[in-house]
Amino acid sequence: MTHRLHFDSLIGFLLLAAISTAAPICAAGQPAPAALSAYNSYAAVVESRLAVQHRSPNAFLAPLAATPQDDARLRRGELIVEQLTPQSGSDLPGALLHHWRGTAFAAGAHAADFERLLRDFSAYPQLFSPQVIEAKAVTQNADRLQATMRVRQRHVIPVVMDTDYDVTFGWLDAHHGYSLSRSTRIAEIDSPGTAAERVLGPAEEHGFLWRQNTYWSYEERDGGLYLQVESVSLTRSIPRGLGWVVAPYVESIPRDSLEFTLRAVCDPLRSSQSQTSRR
Repeated sequence: MTHRLHFDSLIGFLLLAAISTAAPICAAGQPAPAALSAYNSYAAVVESRLAVQHRSPNAFLAPLAATPQDDARLRRGELIVEQLTPQSGSDLPGALLHHWRGTAFAAGAHAADFERLLRDFSAYPQLFSPQVIEAKAVTQNADRLQATMRVRQRHVIPVVMDTDYDVTFGWLDAHHGYSLSRSTRIAEIDSPGTAAERVLGPAEEHGFLWRQNTYWSYEERDGGLYLQVESVSLTRSIPRGLGWVVAPYVESIPRDSLEFTLRAVCDPLRSSQSQTSRR
């Protein structure tokens, strides 16, 4: 345990050093225009591919890139997580692009139940605790809404951010649904929950998270619900010379966050069905 604490302290020191010595292109604490343009282009390609999937009942979910035994693993309750970030596109000017996909199966669950869960932002602080501190839908118009959340992430040091999202829901039919969530604002909060709380200015932010889009696809069949979530995010890059030790830790953050999110939605769906079957 002591060795683990020393390792975390070392990574924390190196990560903070990386932030404080970041390349001049990102000195303003905001992504460079070229990095933001590349991220938007990449997200557009992902969304175009998803739009094709969401029109096809026979290919609604992306195929898994592993083995034929994956379906059996899913039905045993395992998660399958894949890194999709292309080598050619992960390192942008002063930024890193992260793309992950997670797939799960919730036995006995229904597509309509999952959509109700996703739409209930007031329940997010309980559902996604401790990552989500506050959440609410600000405006709602049929299948499109704007939501705001205060989230907590741990990058060795805890980081609190206020985030706004544009969220769209859609259906192919009663058994196939999807949701697209695009960040519209991410602001880092200094001294959260204290009298000194304030939003950091553009020149003060650390670039822990600049953009994040989350795409859900879900299909009801075989006595349950297959869930697939993709996360495409943009963060500050790591300066040369520190990547060999810091990069594996930084790259694990989006994976861990995606796994946490997927488990957080699967558990209540499975629990609900277990309680129903016992009645």
